[in-house]
Amino acid sequence: MEIVRYPERNKWEKILERPFYSSKSINKTVKNILKNVKDYGDIALKKYSYKFDNVRIECLSVSQEEILQSENSVDNNLKKAIKIAKSNIEKFHYEQKQNLKVVTTARGVECWQKSVPIEKIGLYIPGGTAPLFSTVLMLGIPAKIAGCDEIILCTPPDENGNINPVILYSANIVGVKKIFKIGGAQAIGAMAYGTGTIPKVYKIFGPGNQYVTAAKQLVSMEQVAIDLPAGPSEVAVIADYSSNPAFVASDLLSQAEHGIDSQVILTTTDEKLINDVLKELEEQICLLPRKEIAEQSLKNSKILLMKDRNEMINIINTYAPEHLIICTKDSDEIAEQIINAGSVFVGSFTPESAGDYISGTNHTLPTNGSAKAYNGLNLDDYVKKITFQKVSRDGLSEIGPAIEIMAEAEKLRAHKNAVEIRLKDINTKS
Repeated sequence: MEIVRYPERNKWEKILERPFYSSKSINKTVKNILKNVKDYGDIALKKYSYKFDNVRIECLSVSQEEILQSENSVDNNLKKAIKIAKSNIEKFHYEQKQNLKVVTTARGVECWQKSVPIEKIGLYIPGGTAPLFSTVLMLGIPAKIAGCDEIILCTPPDENGNINPVILYSANIVGVKKIFKIGGAQAIGAMAYGTGTIPKVYKIFGPGNQYVTAAKQLVSMEQVAIDLPAGPSEVAVIADYSSNPAFVASDLLSQAEHGIDSQVILTTTDEKLINDVLKELEEQICLLPRKEIAEQSLKNSKILLMKDRNEMINIINTYAPEHLIICTKDSDEIAEQIINAGSVFVGSFTPESAGDYISGTNHTLPTNGSAKAYNGLNLDDYVKKITFQKVSRDGLSEIGPAIEIMAEAEKLRAHKNAVEIRLKDINTKS
């Protein structure tokens, strides 16, 4: 990791740059994949499964028998852990339901808002080197709580054409029954356009590699909504003299092992802590099965020695991390001053892993600095809010003249007339 000591404010933006990759060639490839899926449907999907995943798929749908059999292939302790996570995630997301009241904005004028579930949603669950079954819980549970009518799930098969059993088990206990053996940009295209087998959805959720991310961004320009901007995963840690170096190093590595394009940032005011953390990193990284991935990630990463607490807070708010861990003596006070972060982990005994799996918060979060404008996934992402208004005769008499004046000022005569004709009717019958 690169160590930067007391960086000047005008250099923060450069120092905090994320790993860069060119999307031009990726977009060209993805556009071609999406076009073929749109034009040729299931035929294209099967072709791409063979091309990218080296597997020939005859039936894209996962059978009910496969789903039920998955339970026998998952370790009992893991099943118990998944059920605990499910319970906690449900508790947190149920509390996000809102009872919206009718508001009287003027005499005879009532306004209210109604949350309506998005009818058809698609979940994308990556396979690859680390099948993210926890993401099934994070995406599927709020969808069920929101009341979405149709929930489908796409995930890539292994070389034998099978889906990882723990993904199937997690989907089944959440209540997601329509599962398809397809991954990559082609899966995003299938959910966006619909094929003979895979239904078209109105909104797509879930993380993925650069090709999946590009596909989501491209289909979002074609009347298909997506959850939020996504990029390589990242974590920032705020630490001080009181922090445990072993804890800090473990937090940095837990994010670094995600992928070679991940980034971790440590900010501290304590020089000694830096040396202690570096020693811990050397010792802990040797024990990781994904050591090479973590090593590559650390090359993208930095340790920032700052002058004081305020500088640490300010540089973190500038960076706007996906995950932020605060393990200082005054962690609660610092947490109150954080305005740009996807999810914040407060205190030395709150590792990012807790939020990734089981605390109850959602781990689908904005990356690449988009936490300055976006929040992490929550129940609101699965509903659309429709506003209603009801104006009585007395109400229109109350607000009508003001409407007429405003419409006239904008030279929208028909708008004014829609009110004027009603006011004449009211006055005639009164």
